[in-house]
Amino acid sequence: MDAVYPLTQEISRFGWLIRESTSEFGRFILFAADVIGRFLAAPARCMRWSLLGPQFYAVGVASIPVVAITGAFIGMILALEGFAQFAALGQESRLGSVINISVTKQIGPVLAAVMVAGRVGGALAAELGTMAVTEQLDAMRAMDADPLRILVAPRVVACIVMTPLLTIYSDLLGAWGAWFVTVGVYGVPSTDYWFFTAQVLEWWDPVSGLLKSVAFGAAIGFISCYKGFTCSAGAQGVGRAATASFVASFIAIIIMNLVLAKFFSTLYVLVTGSRTVFIS
Repeated sequence: MDAVYPLTQEISRFGWLIRESTSEFGRFILFAADVIGRFLAAPARCMRWSLLGPQFYAVGVASIPVVAITGAFIGMILALEGFAQFAALGQESRLGSVINISVTKQIGPVLAAVMVAGRVGGALAAELGTMAVTEQLDAMRAMDADPLRILVAPRVVACIVMTPLLTIYSDLLGAWGAWFVTVGVYGVPSTDYWFFTAQVLEWWDPVSGLLKSVAFGAAIGFISCYKGFTCSAGAQGVGRAATASFVASFIAIIIMNLVLAKFFSTLYVLVTGSRTVFIS
């Protein structure tokens, strides 16, 4: 009999976890819907440059160095790791095409989004969490100022706009890093590198990657702001909110990437009627 009770407790704990996770997700959906509703009701008030400008800088401009370093080194690492296998098949001149299509459709958007989630998402959650803990949000509501419209909407818009731009930057640096190693280190002709890249890379590849990054940016913005608004009291609560923001954003990016990869590959077949496409 004694062995039954621990099993019952574990089942109960698992059910409680499912219930709390479902409730938390529902509260997040209501929060996101509320923000979208406030934005659509008065977009001009959310899009003032005095609100958007600082967020564009914090999300986009300040993230350029880390995105540049990550993108360039990932491209170089892929070239270093892949050259031996391609050379064994006598296809080293085609290495750049495989790397660049992988970077533009998959690695670039995901890496840029993860960098934004780590560098920006945690900061947004900590900033808004501090305002919630110190009752600044309540003070704004008392003065008839809407914190969702003033604080959340501009930050979400900045994440949506700047994440695709950072993805473009990551793609370009990744292609340059792969070119540097493939051509400069291994001696593959530069004309071959770019020729085979142009043969394989289609307009759909970077477009699908950018559309993914828009969804990633929206997820990062909404999740980070929600974690900040709902953080518990004290410095530990703010720290947990920042950590939970990155973890939740990272999980959302991975899940959305899987779903969108299948969606865009299917959409490509429907639009073009061709199945000769690399899986997103």
